[in-house]
Amino acid sequence: MTVPGASRFELPSDALQQCIRCGMCLEACPTYTLTGLETESPRGRIHLMDAMTHGRIGATARVSLHLDRCLGCRACEAVCPSGVPYGELIELTRAQLVRPSRRRDLLLGAIVARPRVLDVAARVGSLYERSGVRALLHATGAIRLLPPGLRRLESLYPPLARPRYRAPTPPSAPVARVALLLGCVMRVAYGDVHTSAAHVLARLGVEVVDVPDQGCCGALHAHAGDREAARGLARKAIAAFERAGVDALVVDAAGCGAYMKGYGRLLADDPAWAERARALAARVRDVTEYIASLEVPAPLGRLEARVTYQDPCHLAHAQGIRRQPRELLRRIDGLELVEMPDADMCCGSAGTYNVVQPEYADRLQRAKVDAILSTGASAVVSANPGCMLQVAAGLRARGSDLPVLHVVEVLDRAMRS
Repeated sequence: MTVPGASRFELPSDALQQCIRCGMCLEACPTYTLTGLETESPRGRIHLMDAMTHGRIGATARVSLHLDRCLGCRACEAVCPSGVPYGELIELTRAQLVRPSRRRDLLLGAIVARPRVLDVAARVGSLYERSGVRALLHATGAIRLLPPGLRRLESLYPPLARPRYRAPTPPSAPVARVALLLGCVMRVAYGDVHTSAAHVLARLGVEVVDVPDQGCCGALHAHAGDREAARGLARKAIAAFERAGVDALVVDAAGCGAYMKGYGRLLADDPAWAERARALAARVRDVTEYIASLEVPAPLGRLEARVTYQDPCHLAHAQGIRRQPRELLRRIDGLELVEMPDADMCCGSAGTYNVVQPEYADRLQRAKVDAILSTGASAVVSANPGCMLQVAAGLRARGSDLPVLHVVEVLDRAMRS
């Protein structure tokens, strides 16, 4: 039965029909494990998408809430026997559910998508940390006087005072030429991670080519439902990296890498860009994936540490990269890698999810911190800035000063020794 007045959604019926309702996705889904509700599972959400596509239900606030609560972690894709492209389905759905938001448009459109504006905003924002105000608020306990919502947002404040990216000296006889995605938020908050990645690559004989006109990859816009803005940013990125003429595009942010590997699908219906998008996507490599493919020395330096590794969802589930980060860490003399429980369960970051869905994000964060602390590790390692920010905030809230490091930071320290 068609609901009168229900607007039709345009979703690929063949993709929706791939779901055979087997339930393999249920235990892999973070929101289902939190609630036990069918509507908070991939299978249940696909049923809602199908019903909206055929006009059986409308896009009510209640229906939208269940879809908005999806993390987009794509853990369901990794276990689905039918190969349902769930990530693409939820992205297409959100693009049609998207509601006007001045704050979102200001943040993503006017700031994040504009490198120069983002730079200025980041430098102004860094004053909160550089001035000592943040340290004073935490040292005196005055931070507890803030309203709960504002206090929670403060805990997720990005590390804007960290050093910016500094390119290394190119190797004299490079074995390959690559570009490094600097991105948007990663560039202003974790520039030193980019520096570590570039230095590790240079030590292995890889030249990192400067691409000054690169910008945001569009992943954050797509996750927020602004698909057209994401497509526009993808075209700009493709043109910039084409001009660089490199062998590979190396990415040290798992969410960005996963999204750029899907550029071919994103622009498949654009005759002018479809082939160019596929060509660039085929050259995108996560930094751990790329380093592991090289003839690297054994050992990769020395570092006395006991660490645990947290799988970013868009590295483990979306890109299928689990083995390479662990293999690289195990090549370091003196380093002990201890596996945490449920290492590939989402930490609750998921782009802007930890801001727009605080209840679920905090519950997942607490579970992740429990898993980390149970290992007795002296540091936690990940491979995505959002995860690093979320995990660090959760550890601070628990009174732990455990450092949170990117894989390339660990490799850089070990190789310097």
